[in-house]
Amino acid sequence: MIVENVSCAGGQHCETTALGVLLRHEGIDLSEPMRFGLGEGLGFVYWDAKNMGFPFLGGRTKPMTITRTLAARLGLTMRVEETTSVRKAWHNVAAAIDAGRPVGLQLDSYHLDYFTVKVHFGGHVVAMYGYDDTHAYLVDTAQQGGAVTTTRASLELARNVRGPMTARNLSYTLACGGDRPKLGEVVGAAIRSNAHDFLNPPIANLGHRGIRKAAGQVPKWLTRSADPRHDLALAASLMERGGTGGALFRAMYRDFLAECCTIVDDDNLRRGHQMYREIAPLWTEVSRHLAAAAETTDHRHLVDASAVLSDLADREHDAMQTLANIRTG
Repeated sequence: MIVENVSCAGGQHCETTALGVLLRHEGIDLSEPMRFGLGEGLGFVYWDAKNMGFPFLGGRTKPMTITRTLAARLGLTMRVEETTSVRKAWHNVAAAIDAGRPVGLQLDSYHLDYFTVKVHFGGHVVAMYGYDDTHAYLVDTAQQGGAVTTTRASLELARNVRGPMTARNLSYTLACGGDRPKLGEVVGAAIRSNAHDFLNPPIANLGHRGIRKAAGQVPKWLTRSADPRHDLALAASLMERGGTGGALFRAMYRDFLAECCTIVDDDNLRRGHQMYREIAPLWTEVSRHLAAAAETTDHRHLVDASAVLSDLADREHDAMQTLANIRTG
């Protein structure tokens, strides 16, 4: 069974790619940066737990938050199903596809056949638009191939994994209700809300406070890791090529703000956009310092990365304060 007329274009980021598939099927064509921004996706987390081999730097909100927020912002009906039953999980997905509707899935990318780099990540999101007796037909990021297939057995494993950021065989669909608000009516509110959350994190490892914390911890990373060459190289790679769109999602948010400037006439919005134009390259610079530290194990590169992160903590705080003052729709 294949859902007809599904757009299989892969994007840069997994959740916004899947979101684009589901939205276009409902006749809503938004750019990937617009999906990310309306979903209030920009964030930061410095995540280091006792059971982790190495800290994680994240640049967005929790998995599925972008989709839930955008659906609420645009007045869409989002049906989410979770279950501990593998049989029920498959029924939920097959029923949606049999009804002619693509479905989003949260899963662990480690088990998907087409992933060549095997790293456990339970917050991965794909869109599924078909199946047969042995395979599932998915849409993933352009980096992973766009329209791809995986065996139903591997999909079952990927959906049923337990661990950090995983979900209970989560699947979801989107449907239009009545009239949708115009973009000019919602972009301001989305930007203000995202800025508020970034400026007021509940704990010190999130938002601008998290960037400041990362600046203090990064110089210790050579001794924090059992294999610093591998771990530092992976951290650098994830920032630029781990589905972030570059610069730990800052390039995508910059492009979202640029698009908003064509919709909303607001001085603070234009200033905020210019500030993120300057911020995005600095995150790429952090990545370069981490990569250099991985190659040389020279502590000075981590000190340099820390200095840039300290600067970024101030810059992003100021940028978000500016964006918090734009007009709402």
